Amino acid sequence: MYLPRALISHLYQHLRRTYHALSPPVLILVALEPDALCACRILTALLKRDYIQHKIQPVAGYGDLSQMGKTLVQPMRIQQGGSGGLVVCLGVGGLVDLSAVLGLDEDDGEDPAGGVEVWILDARRPWNLGNVFGGDPADHALQEATGNARLRSSEVEKGKIQPSYKPGRGGIIVYDDGDIDEELAAEREAYCELAKMPDMDDNGESDESADDSDVSASVNEAGRSRKRKSGSDREDDDDDSDIENPRPRQRRRSNAHTPISSSPTRIPPSNQIHASRSPSLTPESFPPPQQQPSLRTLRRRLLRLRRKHSSVLSSYYGLGTSYSEPISSLLYSLAEDLGREDNDLLWYAIVGVSSLELHGRSMTGVGISSASELGGSAGWGGQRGEQIRQVLRDEVRRLNPPDHKETDREIMRGEASGVIPTTAKSPTDMSIRLSPEPRFLLIRHWSLYDSMLHSPYLAARLRIWSDLGRKRLHKLLAKMGISLSQCKQSYTNMDMELKKGLRKSLLTYAPMYGLDGLVPPATSGGQGRESWGFVRSWGWKATLSAIDVGVIVGAVLEVGKAGTGSASVSSMGAGRTSEQVALVDEDGRIEGAEWVSRFWEAYDALGDVETLKHALPTAQYLHRAILRTGTSLLEKKQIRHLRAFRMAVVKEGPDVQLFAHAAALTKLALWVGEAVAEQEREQRGKISKGGMGTPLVLAGLNESRGIYVVVGTGGGGGVVDWKARMERKEKLEARAKRKQEKAAEIEQKRIKRAAERAERGEDEEEDEEDATESEDSENSSDEENDSNMEERGYGRNRFGNAFQEVVDETNARVRIDSFEHCVVEVKKEDLSGFLESLSMKVVVG
Repeated sequence: MYLPRALISHLYQHLRRTYHALSPPVLILVALEPDALCACRILTALLKRDYIQHKIQPVAGYGDLSQMGKTLVQPMRIQQGGSGGLVVCLGVGGLVDLSAVLGLDEDDGEDPAGGVEVWILDARRPWNLGNVFGGDPADHALQEATGNARLRSSEVEKGKIQPSYKPGRGGIIVYDDGDIDEELAAEREAYCELAKMPDMDDNGESDESADDSDVSASVNEAGRSRKRKSGSDREDDDDDSDIENPRPRQRRRSNAHTPISSSPTRIPPSNQIHASRSPSLTPESFPPPQQQPSLRTLRRRLLRLRRKHSSVLSSYYGLGTSYSEPISSLLYSLAEDLGREDNDLLWYAIVGVSSLELHGRSMTGVGISSASELGGSAGWGGQRGEQIRQVLRDEVRRLNPPDHKETDREIMRGEASGVIPTTAKSPTDMSIRLSPEPRFLLIRHWSLYDSMLHSPYLAARLRIWSDLGRKRLHKLLAKMGISLSQCKQSYTNMDMELKKGLRKSLLTYAPMYGLDGLVPPATSGGQGRESWGFVRSWGWKATLSAIDVGVIVGAVLEVGKAGTGSASVSSMGAGRTSEQVALVDEDGRIEGAEWVSRFWEAYDALGDVETLKHALPTAQYLHRAILRTGTSLLEKKQIRHLRAFRMAVVKEGPDVQLFAHAAALTKLALWVGEAVAEQEREQRGKISKGGMGTPLVLAGLNESRGIYVVVGTGGGGGVVDWKARMERKEKLEARAKRKQEKAAEIEQKRIKRAAERAERGEDEEEDEEDATESEDSENSSDEENDSNMEERGYGRNRFGNAFQEVVDETNARVRIDSFEHCVVEVKKEDLSGFLESLSMKVVVG
């Protein structure tokens, strides 16, 4: 089931009304990522205000999630002595059949969910449609009661929860950010129709083969019918009940309560019927046979319809991965709907949204943002991402109204002219402000030179990994009138006049070096701050931007506060040999437990500014390592070009153990991918793959476990040729118009032919010819649907699909455990064969 955006507070308000002291605590399963961490902060703040007990459980991967299902979720079921309860999944389980992973699909004759209700909030796509349109345990108990089923349909309509829905019955509920209602209408219809269909053997049988074997089919059907008639009295009774009361029997065979997981054609055996069943009919119990189509015709129609619906679901799952609205933004919308919004919750939402760009999460999957040329805090989601950020800017203005008494002080500090704030307005200032943030890294906590040097945006366009690139950086600073001695000291200690003129100088000289998006564009009168970032102050303690907090929290999750030096990183496996560590931690449980401990460090840092400040060296260390390793890969020309992607392997150097973490390796891959895209632009004058850039596969060695962590990022440049896409869209619309005209012409012919045949009484032939025309029109609609799917999946990251295909086709030892489906673990010995097979796959839509 899914909860539409308009009813976002419906379930929480019911929880608040019904929760009491004896109710079980709410279990919150959280992914190890900044967006989920910020969403957890917002949710726990709401629960604390309503005095609702809760338990937070970090989850490292699918193996960990399955273990949590056995130890924490299944004991909550009524069948196992529990009293039901609520489980909230933040960034967890949206891409898989969650009822199966958590063990809530065991059919023991009662409600399989056992009173356990699961809420899913996940920004990853594609959804598992079994979670979205299935997951309603009440169908299991009500499917044979006609009246109750009709009542239930008024509460849940084709998976969509209605305002009359009464929570507390258990099941899987997905929070919709608007995409399901707007984009999944075809998938919703196909899923619901497939769920109602009986299962039957297809065996790849075509319609033509069925037509050519009429006699043999009739004989086989008669033989199978005789065998069933002599089988048992119970089967005869079932046949009689089918004749006397066909509609209730069909309702009992419905499969609306069973989710369809990754395989859209998988229907439970309990709903199977044999198409060859042909009970003896009497004229009193059934209309004359000449007015009904043959059993063979019905079978062909059913198979054709089933293939059509299955192809819709298969096409959706094959689109590739992408990201929608961050869950921190979705939960802030919940708080706003409840009237609970404040500066703290708004700040968590801003940090969560800002963190997506740092991890390369875009509308086309993991890759470089396509809005990198817009300036300032470039977005992850194109127009929709900018709309979300604009809503957050409006919230900042609403909750932090300007103080007219501070106008003169702002002019004195230069903030009115575009100087980024580095201090608070007063000792008690806890406000959030808009700031024209340049695309530098940790500028308030580094020197201007180091901040520019470690900026991924600047490094790619100036080719900072080479001596020529460093000279370009020095020339840019010289043209701006900033000496090396000034820019290499702490930014907060720089000359105030230089800081006041920094933004104007960057707007003037940055375009000469292809850095048009380095700072937000100039505004007039302080209005139109569309591309400005966010800054918050904690009195005199600190002033941090949202990007700074996202960088620090991400570094704590990936490195840990203790791992700020090469000695500490390399000593993680000290005292044991590689074979011993691999034997002990072959499935990564020890490593996962260490990552979970980092979650609590990041959770504390997000709510305590002093902890954030102490974790600053961790973030600086991580990004120094990214610059060192990326420079080494480019200088030594270790990036190879295979058939479908570029690839590189990190297996030596002082930071190799650091990139055993998938998120850190992803940041390195994004840094290298953007650099490679700029190289292509400079050498060829354009970016390959139609402006999307060549995909990149980066493997990092984890020597202690004897594996490679492999991450695949989508198109290197991530810059979409929108003009070409608009032309293609116009062509598709013209094609759709022609098909509509053709369909109307076919319908007119059908009506005319039906009228002529009605006079002659040729009903059976009508069915056959109508089936042929229906097939032609369905094939036409399938072609149109494929075109739409191709348009929807344009440029998406398909590494998750390609990884699964390689695993199915080869004997490579691969572990797919990360919630990021573009991340896998491969045994050292199998890496070469794995990459060879992967090079033959389609990795970008």
